[in-house]
Formats: sequence, structure tokens, C-alpha cells
Amino acid sequence: MRFDLPEIDAFTRPYWDAAAEDRLLIRRCADCGRAHHYPREFCPYCWSEDVAWEDASGAATLYTWSVVHRNDLPPFGARVPYTAAVVDLVEGPRMMTELIEVPASGPRVGMRLRVAFRAAEGEAPAVPVFRPLPGQPSLLA
Repeated sequence: MRFDLPEIDAFTRPYWDAAAEDRLLIRRCADCGRAHHYPREFCPYCWSEDVAWEDASGAATLYTWSVVHRNDLPPFGARVPYTAAVVDLVEGPRMMTELIEVPASGPRVGMRLRVAFRAAEGEAPAVPVFRPLPGQPSLLA
């Protein structure tokens, strides 16, 4: 049994279709101007229903992380250890994700990141993950 598969419906279909094309979508409110993620049919800040899809730049900074060493739920158990993270998109929203290609020195708060996509596997759609931008100072610097 898979616990990681989203329920793709008419509302979320554009998000998952964009992910299959290596594009990250967010929603932006036409009334207050704020962007949000995860996709909702209303603005979580002002409750307006005048929100639209927008391509995100894919740039983010690391807010926090945790290295997961044990997870019994499929397919995560086969991926341990992995780095679960919360990132701040440059457009404003904070997003839960996974870090990939973490340098040996480890992640660090404020690290600059770029979106990547884990390819679709069977029933699972492509999902956004983030990797550090090259050339950043290590924790030991």
C-alpha cells in the first residue's frame, strides 16, 4: 500500500501536469497579491477565491531540515537516509520537500536551492524536490 500518492483531481491536475514538465506551480491571489503553496482554491491570507496558477522560478533557500534514518512506509523505507526539508520559495511561500544531492558537509540554513523533479514512477507522479546550488561555502568554511 502506498501512502505517498496524491489524489489528483480536476483542481490539482494543472499542478501535476506542470511537474511532469519539470515546472513548479504556485497559486497567487489577485486581491492581496500573495502567493501560496500547497495549491488551494482560495487565498489562505485573505480568503479570496480570485487565485490563479503561476509558474514559480524554482529558486529557494533552506529554512530547516531533518535527516530521516528510519521510515517504515513504502516507498520511503527504500530511500533512507533522506533529507526532509522546508524551503522558502523566492515568491514567498514556504514548502515541505526533500533535499537531494546534499554535499558531504551537510545542509545549512540559508543554503540556496533550485527545484528538480523526481521522475514519475508507476502510479506516482513527478514530484518537486530541491538540490543545493553549486559553489556554496561548506559548513567548515
